[in-house]
Amino acid sequence: MSKISQVPVLIQFFYSALFCMVSSCSQERPEAEKASTIDRQAVVSRHNVKLSSPDSLGSLTVGNGEFAFTVDVSGLQTFPQYYENGITLGTQSQWGWHSFPNTGAYAIADVAETFETCEERKVPYAVQHAAGKAGQASHYLRSNPHRLHLGLIGLVLLKENGEEVAITDLQDIDQQLDLWTGNIESHYSIEGVPVKVILYSHPVKDQISVRIESALIAQDRLHIRFQFPYGNDCHVCAGYDWAAPEKHQSEMVNQEANQVLLQRTLDTNRYFVQVDWQEKGTFSQLQPHHFTLMPSQEQDSFDFSVLFSAEAQKDSMDGFANTKQQSEQHWKAFWQEGGVIDFSACTDPRARELERRVVLSQYLTRVQCAGSLPPQETGLTMNSWYGKFHLEMHWWHATHFALWNRLDLLEKSMDWYQQVMPEARATAQWQGYEGVRWQKMTGPEGRKSPSDVGEFLLWQQPHPLYLAELIYRQKPNRTTLEKYKDIVFNTADFMASFAQYKEEDQQYHLCHPLIPAQEIFRPMETDDPPFELAYWHYALSVAQQWRERLGLPQQEKWQEVLTHLSPLPLQDSLYLPTANALEAYEKEEYQRDHPIVLGAYGILPGEGVVDTVLMRHTFDIILRQWQWEHTWGWDYPMLAMAAARLGKPEEAINALLMDVPKNTYLVNGHNYQDQRLRLYLPGNGGLLAAVAMMAAGWDGAPDTPNPGFPKDGKWPVQWEGLHPLP
Repeated sequence: MSKISQVPVLIQFFYSALFCMVSSCSQERPEAEKASTIDRQAVVSRHNVKLSSPDSLGSLTVGNGEFAFTVDVSGLQTFPQYYENGITLGTQSQWGWHSFPNTGAYAIADVAETFETCEERKVPYAVQHAAGKAGQASHYLRSNPHRLHLGLIGLVLLKENGEEVAITDLQDIDQQLDLWTGNIESHYSIEGVPVKVILYSHPVKDQISVRIESALIAQDRLHIRFQFPYGNDCHVCAGYDWAAPEKHQSEMVNQEANQVLLQRTLDTNRYFVQVDWQEKGTFSQLQPHHFTLMPSQEQDSFDFSVLFSAEAQKDSMDGFANTKQQSEQHWKAFWQEGGVIDFSACTDPRARELERRVVLSQYLTRVQCAGSLPPQETGLTMNSWYGKFHLEMHWWHATHFALWNRLDLLEKSMDWYQQVMPEARATAQWQGYEGVRWQKMTGPEGRKSPSDVGEFLLWQQPHPLYLAELIYRQKPNRTTLEKYKDIVFNTADFMASFAQYKEEDQQYHLCHPLIPAQEIFRPMETDDPPFELAYWHYALSVAQQWRERLGLPQQEKWQEVLTHLSPLPLQDSLYLPTANALEAYEKEEYQRDHPIVLGAYGILPGEGVVDTVLMRHTFDIILRQWQWEHTWGWDYPMLAMAAARLGKPEEAINALLMDVPKNTYLVNGHNYQDQRLRLYLPGNGGLLAAVAMMAAGWDGAPDTPNPGFPKDGKWPVQWEGLHPLP
């Protein structure tokens, strides 16, 4: 049994620099060069999504990371009720948020309670309350702001007798999402009359463009319907409310021959919807918040475009032809310039399904997660946790962009941390700590949300530092260091300040109140969770390296904590989920939720804190005993990453394709969890991170091709353009 020794920070930095010299700072390994003949279009296009019947979980999305538009089998948002319990028909953006009037003047002070730390200091936390003003404040502060559904755009399809068509009346359905071009093409017939709908999203603007071809137009049996809802403070839902028409306004503020500008006003929120069309057509209002665009009967095809914006746009919109051209160029570049993995030579029967999940996850995360804000767990499709984002999930949403050679998509959301740093600093000061304490559940303004769980989590804290280090590994220059040093240093200041020193063992501990990433533990009964301890060690070590790179001396407090940080808790040669959970592997109640102890040597390199023999023993018992039906979508890639580092590539594959409900990947590629949470993008992002690691390796990985894949001859994986995990 050989415990990895703690290496002084200066020596760590030397070896890090040496590794960069050898590997060109995380450039792809030599075997990638042999894969340069990969037919990328073939890899992508063999997983185009095809539907031949309605599927409430099979809705398809176009978008650009800042905006997404999800459609049903008609090609637009014609049948929203059919999809309400599936993947709902969303129109969402990064800027589209709404808050109800704060008539109670609710503030964080209304929900604050103090908790005693293990050093007997009183610390305030914003927690949930069930009744009274505190209960009302809890709900208001959690549900506001909520992400706004910007509006439904669907078809009105009429039968010969004038009745409106139901989804069951669609015949000869043939719908396809073309991943290489980013368009959705839908074919079907109504009473024998064919309909064709082609949909593109603009790669830069929050805009869709549509072409409709059908004889129904000339028969006055096909119109386009626009409906605009009020905001909804539901926990998990589509995000619209149709029952409050008096609470918002939808006005035509400008109308020309082939264009109309609508202004939407919801309390203090306002946005605009511009509609352009190229052929003859008439736009009119039928009732409040309900408009129709009626193509002229002189034609059998019709093009139109819709632009959503926070401010009225003065520039002209791109029509269908230009949007089509730009979308095709954008998606071709996306697939050609990023990393790629080709499983076509693999003979394991599971390889094709793994490749499908990988390809579709790249598409979905580009559409849903590559924006200027950290994404919510359901992206830009529907609201979960009121549309807010969870910063402990940002690692799962964003790390893969760096590994797949799409660093710019990771960097887009990093600027937000700079913007909300004052809020994070105020939280740290409120609680008596230094630096910044990053939010857990929040919206664009960075205000924390009261929670009995989220406010006690810690593992979101090192994430922005980890992500900044990923950026530096590919851009190892002073510009990167200067840009992100405030994030790195302030993050580390809080981490060192939070660790508490105990005279009895002369060590620093992560003490209550806290809840680890395995959220089943109570805040006042939890100390020294192993993943968080390993993350504290990794992040403070990296922060010291940043100071050295900038020519600054070591930060003494950081080094003091690093040198005397408590070891990971152990019992009977097993790593415990917390220092208090002494019966963790004897009682089933502890063996559910995230098996995050494995993240200490899966997500993280574990250098200086993890004994690999003990972690291998812990891995084996978790694999045998865990209640996998009570886990989440990112747990399986985390298990795969730990298996890869531990030299268990067969178990890595088994983990990625474990046959449990929450590891289900739908026809559209979404990671299904349960009836409440029908899509879960941390699972998609985690899958991409794990597969990239298994192919390109990790710091200290065996110097062999595809070190995380089995060596049984069934997995001759080809890849290029990937980067190793730290």
